[in-house]
Amino acid sequence: MTDFVNRFGDGTLADNTAGGIVSSFTGGAIVSSLLLNVLSDRYGRRFAIFLGALLACVGGALQGGANSVATVIVGRVVAGLAVGLLSATIPNYCSEVAPPKFRALLAGLQQWNIGLGFVCAQWIGYGSSLVDGPFSWRFPLSIQILPALVLAGGAYLLPESPRLLAARGDTASAHAVLRRLHGDSSLVEAEYKRIQDDVESERNSRMGWLELFRRPSLRRRVLLACGIQFFTIASGINVINYYGPRIYAYLRFSTSRSLMIIGIYGALAQVYNTICIAFVDRVGRRKLLIPSMIGMGAALCVNATLAHFYIDGNEDPGRNGNALRACVAMYFVFSVFFTSLGCISWIYSAEVFPTAVRAKGTSLSTFTNWAVNLIFAQCSPIALTNMGYRYFYLFTAFNWAAAVVIYFCYPETQGHTLESVNELFGDLRIPQDIESPGSVEVSGEVEKELTDHKNTVKVDSLPISKNGT
Repeated sequence: MTDFVNRFGDGTLADNTAGGIVSSFTGGAIVSSLLLNVLSDRYGRRFAIFLGALLACVGGALQGGANSVATVIVGRVVAGLAVGLLSATIPNYCSEVAPPKFRALLAGLQQWNIGLGFVCAQWIGYGSSLVDGPFSWRFPLSIQILPALVLAGGAYLLPESPRLLAARGDTASAHAVLRRLHGDSSLVEAEYKRIQDDVESERNSRMGWLELFRRPSLRRRVLLACGIQFFTIASGINVINYYGPRIYAYLRFSTSRSLMIIGIYGALAQVYNTICIAFVDRVGRRKLLIPSMIGMGAALCVNATLAHFYIDGNEDPGRNGNALRACVAMYFVFSVFFTSLGCISWIYSAEVFPTAVRAKGTSLSTFTNWAVNLIFAQCSPIALTNMGYRYFYLFTAFNWAAAVVIYFCYPETQGHTLESVNELFGDLRIPQDIESPGSVEVSGEVEKELTDHKNTVKVDSLPISKNGT
């Protein structure tokens, strides 16, 4: 990366230049997240995915071929437009095509693939740092075009969201997609009936942008979805990811050694992500989120304290080898605890909204993610220079406060169908007969009730179980 710094920074990159290059990506993501509702609802989820992939190709080409800081920034903005659109659309799509018992698994795969992207980027960055000349930065910036091309080519092989098709009135196509997705005719008919009832209820509700803030139950969902995205960024994860080499330089490590450590960090994080998505539908959201936030806060607190007493301001910090190793270890501990929050933040913010406003709601939550990200991306270089270790105490406070908020304010959504989440929040209750195929899952409590009474019972006359019926 020496060639990049010499070419665009005359030997060094100022803090505001580094922050501008990083934050321009986030700015693009903010803009596209607000456009999600128009693109995704009007033209479909598949079109939004295809457009995001196409923009990613253009952004990568601009960055890889840049001859000025301005071109790099423009390429970053275009790439940000792509990622903002994709990061909001894909969780919606996964949640809408998945059966309830696999919804968190499929939506959580977004975080798994984000982690895989970080692993690839980190090791490509490490390998490129060992090479001199423009290849050291043009190759890693250009390689992002390859997965974007694969995504663009595969987008039209995907089925459209059956819930979106039903909301548009294309019931025949919605039914056909459900048959393609599930195969089991009884499950297809049950889910189709449930979707139809839900869509009819939503049409009668006339939910628009203003309804997200006027109606208490929808306003609560907006706060929950935006809140969990805020907590994700305020955990400190992106500061570590974006400025990892700088943080390790603060710990007196060389650039190559820093990049190698970050590569190992990312590879292990991918293992943690794999374990998390295998258990998130079994354990539940809240039981994973609260320990995650407490652990992240503790890891950053220990790290900041070590830097305070053994590294920062020390005339020869290299003598404190154990303190340096402990600081590195704390970042690995942080990664373990972040896994749950990273996976669940995308799952939760997509599954709490009704179909009619899901694109609008995830637009707002994704906007929150990227807006907060922008603030930290722009301010972190300056904060790290001026505050040093004290900067990480801020994220300790954020994490511990988030654990308290999750405990008192966030309901458990594990086991609920997307339609029964409406009932969980106390609105859009859908009356339907148990004898009809309108219930995708019947809990043990309802089965017992049917066995005892052998009568026709209404779903909405029974208490909603923890299994989501």
